[in-house]
Order: sequence, then C-alpha cells, then structure tokens
Amino acid sequence: MRKFVVILVLALFGLGTTNSVLAGSHEPHTKLVTVVTSPEPQTQLMAFVLTMQAVQQGHEVHILLCGPGGDIALKEPPESAVAPQAPRDMSPQGLMQQIMAAGATVQVCAIYLPNKGAEPDVLLDGITVAEPPEMAATMLDEHVRLFSF
Repeated sequence: MRKFVVILVLALFGLGTTNSVLAGSHEPHTKLVTVVTSPEPQTQLMAFVLTMQAVQQGHEVHILLCGPGGDIALKEPPESAVAPQAPRDMSPQGLMQQIMAAGATVQVCAIYLPNKGAEPDVLLDGITVAEPPEMAATMLDEHVRLFSF
C-alpha cells in the first residue's frame, strides 16, 4: 500500500515521469527528425545507426539531408556513401535505404538540388525535396526529437 501511495504522489506531481500532464507534455516523443549535413561517412553511418534504432523502437522517422549529406541521396553518390564500414560492412546509403524500407521519409533540403545544378531525377527513388514550411512545422512540433549530424 505504501508503494502505491508513493507512486501516486510522484505521478500527481510529475516527478515520476517526464511525460506527465503537469510536466507540460501530453504525449511522449514519438517522432524523430534526423538532419545529416556531415561529409564524413563515419558520422553519416552513425546517424543512420541511431536512426534505425529509433525505427526499431517504433518511432516515426523523417530524415533530412543537406549539403554534403545530400550526396547520400544520389543515384550516383560519392564512393564514401556506398563504401562498407566496420564492424558490419554497412554503408551510409545502404543503411539509409533500409530505414526507408522500414517506412521512414527521406528528403533533401530545398536548396540542395538548385545549388548542385541538378533536377530531382538524380535522387534515389522515394527521396523527395523538402518543402520549407512543412519541414519547419515538423521540426517545431513539440513531440519531435531532433538529431543533427
């Protein structure tokens, strides 16, 4: 009985959970936006390793690729995007495609293609160009976590 009272008091005052109504959040964070801008393949791959973990834990995932990170989305990417890395011989692009197959949305920044002098047909199937108003709204949603690499 004493344990029940302690749990009840903690729940009422928001001390037992970060998702209580009194703590200001009505829902847990269930969405993730991963922004990849790094040119470093190891950083890119780690971004996708962590993002895949979020997918496997049931989170809705959106990936935004900008600058050098956008090169991962190309049908003809730089060698670094497809070169296998230890310890599991995965590449950034390969793992990103697995994340897409699991239901994630992948987009490039709105200014990526114009600054590359390219059209959307250079992108892998299923990857689109982000619209700034929608992306800003997604990133500002209080139930979204943001990873940036």
